[in-house]
Amino acid sequence: MEQIGKKDYINEKIPVSKLTILGFQHVLVMYSAAVIVPIILANALQLSNLDLAFLISADLFTCGIATFLQSFGIGRFIGIKLPVVLGCAVITLGPMISIGKTGGMTVLYGAILLSSVLVFACSFFINKIIKFFPPIVIGSLVTIIGFSLVPLALQDMAGGIGSENFGDPINYLVAIFVLIIILLINRFCKGFAKSIAILVGLILGTIFASFFGMVDLSHLNDADWFKLIHPLHFGVPEFTFNSVVVMSIFLVISVAESVGIFYMIADICEVKITPKDIANGIRAEGCAQFLGGLFNSFPYVTFSENAGLMTVTGVRNRFVLVAAAIILVILGLVPKFAMLTTLIPHPVLGGAMICLFGTIGANGIKILSSVDFKKNENIIIVACSIGIGLGTTVTPGLFNEMPEILKMLLENGIFTGTVTAIILNTLFNYSEIFKTK
Repeated sequence: MEQIGKKDYINEKIPVSKLTILGFQHVLVMYSAAVIVPIILANALQLSNLDLAFLISADLFTCGIATFLQSFGIGRFIGIKLPVVLGCAVITLGPMISIGKTGGMTVLYGAILLSSVLVFACSFFINKIIKFFPPIVIGSLVTIIGFSLVPLALQDMAGGIGSENFGDPINYLVAIFVLIIILLINRFCKGFAKSIAILVGLILGTIFASFFGMVDLSHLNDADWFKLIHPLHFGVPEFTFNSVVVMSIFLVISVAESVGIFYMIADICEVKITPKDIANGIRAEGCAQFLGGLFNSFPYVTFSENAGLMTVTGVRNRFVLVAAAIILVILGLVPKFAMLTTLIPHPVLGGAMICLFGTIGANGIKILSSVDFKKNENIIIVACSIGIGLGTTVTPGLFNEMPEILKMLLENGIFTGTVTAIILNTLFNYSEIFKTK
């Protein structure tokens, strides 16, 4: 890793008190995206409330360990040592539901465990893989990721899907209040106050929302103060060919997604990363996938939401994410504390996320700025990949008549957009990809 900026933002010394607050802000930013996967999965598979509570705790616990592996690292072999957070790979939600419905939880976790070996193996061939992901592919991928998340922020602003008062003007009032707070802090504050704009927006937004009856404290009494996470909670994993193949395909795409985010974060931190750094990061994700299967959690990927937060706050220190990792582990072991973060109403989250998700998309455009658009072929690559990726995301039901395995693949906009970008870039820029050195 080579520093290209004037300052070493990644290893900058920050007081523990500030590290804790900044780390908690990252936890709040990623919390909604992290717990939405277990909530959707539990509802789809009709799991009990106790199983759902376990999934959320296991998820937070494993998120913390995975984030520590990536941000702090283990020696020179595991972890990219950039300020990154690992969370549930939303791209795998569709196949997880399908596998869980057909084979049950033991088959699902067998698929996660075995496919983690593939992710780890990818790190040893990263030089061959990475040449298919130049800035034009990575920029398109990050742009698709960011702008495909924007509808989720808008849904939260309206009250959250399934809410009885979805679209209520009060929900928009709360969301706009949060957004205004964040914008005002960024406009008029400096230093540390500016760096916690999102956190302040979430706290003040939750207080503001409580005046409209949006904050329910009753669930706090249902949670335990302390509970250990036991491996193989749902039983001994089972391995089936179809489930492992489907999960592996999506995890390879998640590797590509992570590579794109690695480059985006490196750009934000003003450092230049090497294939060795990326290989270390992919190995950490392989370990995270294995831990997810072992602790009955989920496949993990580097979260783009927190990259957006770094852009907004200007804080790019990896030890902030180490602090976030420790907080996540504690939240996983103390369900009552974890339940506190569920008090944040959907409109409050939506108001904060609309800024962050848009920032992610803008960072994708920033990466694309290094592409030579004087070549008409590059315009075609970007136009088709982003168009197909976002179009697939916002248009449900396009592939309902397809075989199940194809439906699971094609209805995911990140998959379709990434594959389109890779194919078109290989077609138009073949000589650059396969040139001999």
